[in-house]
Amino acid sequence: MSGLFEVPWSDYRPDLIDALGRTVSYTVAGFTGAVLLGLAVALLRLSRAWPARALAAVYTEVFKNVPLLAIIFLTYFGLASAGIRLDVFTAGCLSLIVFYAAYLSEIFRSAISGVHAGQTEAGEALGLGRTGIFGHIVLPQALRLALPGTNTMLVDLLKSTSLLVTVSAAELMSEGRLITSATFRALEVYLVIAAIYFALCYPLSQLLLLLERKVRSGVPLSPWRRRRLRAARALLAADPVAGVPVKETSV
Repeated sequence: MSGLFEVPWSDYRPDLIDALGRTVSYTVAGFTGAVLLGLAVALLRLSRAWPARALAAVYTEVFKNVPLLAIIFLTYFGLASAGIRLDVFTAGCLSLIVFYAAYLSEIFRSAISGVHAGQTEAGEALGLGRTGIFGHIVLPQALRLALPGTNTMLVDLLKSTSLLVTVSAAELMSEGRLITSATFRALEVYLVIAAIYFALCYPLSQLLLLLERKVRSGVPLSPWRRRRLRAARALLAADPVAGVPVKETSV
């Protein structure tokens, strides 16, 4: 243990920073695509047309029961053998998207189904169409219900970018393997790589937990909803008949 920290980390700092940026890029691109695809699959699962529901169910069950590593190999090596050649970044992001979209679709489907049917009936009574009801009534409430599971998937996706080392994606774990090959200090190198992942994931998970608590306490998610809430509280703070302010009550 006396000779544990002997790797010249200053020599590898630029490469580690570049690898960190690639890890973040994979995470952002993969999670954004997974959210969009997962929402689309969830809506298909809730569709009235049985072929759409069946197609979405098959997609969900297939990718929920296939390891991410197998999907990475199929995307990068398998498609190449079939004549479809993808660069490493595209193949890595596509693998993360199709894998995590299956889990997110289940989270979104459960959240949308969890919105009480009376909310839809109230929207219909107000004369809103199906799109208006979904966008203004159902979706905002479903987002609150889906937030805990979605946050968990984000942190898990960030950690899963380490599996892209198998296709030399130049992310943190790939850089760690290169440093290990050059220095033969596997224990020290992978301890540092693990510490970097912890420094990324722990603050992110705590920030997401703080967001969950704020949302649970009733804080609106979007800025325009916050403005509308402040305007509503301002109207309730004054008696429009007597013209005198009334004591504000907590909501």
